[in-house]
Amino acid sequence: MKKYILDLVLRRSTQPRPGYVLLQLTNPEKPLPEMLPGQFVEVRVDGSPSTFLRRPISINLVNRQHNELWLLVHAVGAGTRALAALSEGAVLNVVLPLGRGFTLPEDSSRENREARYLLVGGGVGTAPLLYLGQELVARGCKPTFLLGARSADDLLQVDDFRRFGEVFLTTEDGSAGERGFVTQHSLWKAAAFTRICTCGPKPMMVAVARLAREKGIPSEASLENMMACGLGACLCCVEDTVDGNVCVCKEGPVFSTDKLKW
Repeated sequence: MKKYILDLVLRRSTQPRPGYVLLQLTNPEKPLPEMLPGQFVEVRVDGSPSTFLRRPISINLVNRQHNELWLLVHAVGAGTRALAALSEGAVLNVVLPLGRGFTLPEDSSRENREARYLLVGGGVGTAPLLYLGQELVARGCKPTFLLGARSADDLLQVDDFRRFGEVFLTTEDGSAGERGFVTQHSLWKAAAFTRICTCGPKPMMVAVARLAREKGIPSEASLENMMACGLGACLCCVEDTVDGNVCVCKEGPVFSTDKLKW
């Protein structure tokens, strides 16, 4: 897929919860290029003297009606804090789209309409699953979301997810949904799925992949290895797979869990 270096304008910046910011970017000159769920962008951070490398950020949503690209940013370092502090009208230079995304059905055939996707996310790792849910609906599928967090205050974009499918929640303290981890939710016993997609903390994804394997369900995971260049040149995001060492930013970030040595 062709890659672009674009100057995008920040149309709106909102704070879904403390420590997180949703950047809604647009290209005022032309439609945004094609992007797939699970791909990511590399954002240049201007005005931060300690930030020299671009920051990789998952594609949260592509709103074609408003020609917007959504990026959900967790402000944890100098670079991401600089992005969170941007005002509306600011210009961000981005490289996109990068990496390989989730496997999507090719059309909206009856077979696809009957496919049951379970999208499992934790923390800010839920970000790419929103766009995946939107694209599955566009292809005639009805996704189910299972989202986990430490507490109700840590859940992100729940109302946005409900636009595309049924949402189930788990929290470690029981303040929303069922108490426990995503792999302990009663949904696993009450429903059957044909494919599972997951993104979030590695221990969570390992547990989801193991459970999917036990049930004989194909699954994919979006890895969050440390990335710098986004093009497979710097080798800082290498993952050991059954096919050998690969760069997550180029061969992933989405992998079949059968390829991962988990």
